[in-house]
Amino acid sequence: APESFAGDHAVAQLLKSDVQVVCIATPDDRHFAAAKAALLARKHVLIEKPSVLRLAELDELAQLGRDNGVLAKVVYHKLLDPDHKKLRTFVVDGVLQHVNNGYCSLLEPKSIAGSQFAEWITGRNPGTYVAVHYIKLIDFTFGLKLKRVACTGQRGIVGPADGTTWDSTQLRLVYEHADGREAAFDIHTSWVTPDNFPGYVEQEVQFRFDNGVWNGHSRKRGVECTVEEATPLRLKNTINNHYNASVLEPWGERAQRGYGVEVIERFMREVAAVEFGGPAGERDQRLAAARALEYNDLAADRQVVAAVEAMEAILARHADGTPDCVVHVNDSAGGLVLRPPGRGEAEVLYRPLV
Repeated sequence: APESFAGDHAVAQLLKSDVQVVCIATPDDRHFAAAKAALLARKHVLIEKPSVLRLAELDELAQLGRDNGVLAKVVYHKLLDPDHKKLRTFVVDGVLQHVNNGYCSLLEPKSIAGSQFAEWITGRNPGTYVAVHYIKLIDFTFGLKLKRVACTGQRGIVGPADGTTWDSTQLRLVYEHADGREAAFDIHTSWVTPDNFPGYVEQEVQFRFDNGVWNGHSRKRGVECTVEEATPLRLKNTINNHYNASVLEPWGERAQRGYGVEVIERFMREVAAVEFGGPAGERDQRLAAARALEYNDLAADRQVVAAVEAMEAILARHADGTPDCVVHVNDSAGGLVLRPPGRGEAEVLYRPLV
């Protein structure tokens, strides 16, 4: 019968058991230690977003997965949102061309910060907690190179107005296309929406392209899309993606179905394919194929973690009295370089190239 483990030694007890897969859904800043222990114990690992908070931690976990012959992956379940799958399908198929800018918002109720997660949010921010969904969506869907990260936020509801616990954050990411043109995205998050707001979570996205606009609002359950010379005749303006839309799955499969397959089930199928999908002598090939899936492999999470590390550093400087810092990606001083406003001394957060 399945066993349950609790208490201070629960992780160690779990890893001594015969389980083959470990899923980690701890607070954001506690993912790394548990994932490292599981990988050292040669367990396949799936981490709830964000994978980790530092690129150095990501490097270490990815290497441990390779060294121990197991999968090290991360859950971004919003990649399987039918609206987001349809968006990526349009981008891959060239229906929507050359994204220029975008806006994403995810606002959660006060009950999240005040009761549900109250034990761990001290010193934390809603950007790391939920903006990562959209950072990953942007990174995976558009395939751009991250250039700059800026962030600001507000305090005073969940914690002191001069403290390190943030009510709301506004993140700006600037990317570069292969042709040198830039694309900018603003991501607004909070966990202080009134509990009586008409909808548990408020989520919306807008992406603007050379030839169209994609508007999505999850609470209102609808997408409005405009494409020159295509809508409303060849393509509908208002798209229902939750019933049987034809989409390109994150793992490369073309599908037409409802909101069925969940990302955790998909990971279990990947593990099963590695361990039981053929002769033992071909396991390495199956493992390599599973690692090549960029939608969830840790090695493909670099730009997301880079944005998270930059955001964390910028907010820390803000709390210490130096707002408006900007982190530059892959500049002359290093992979992640924080530069304060004016002529303050730059801080290298991560020296290797991102």
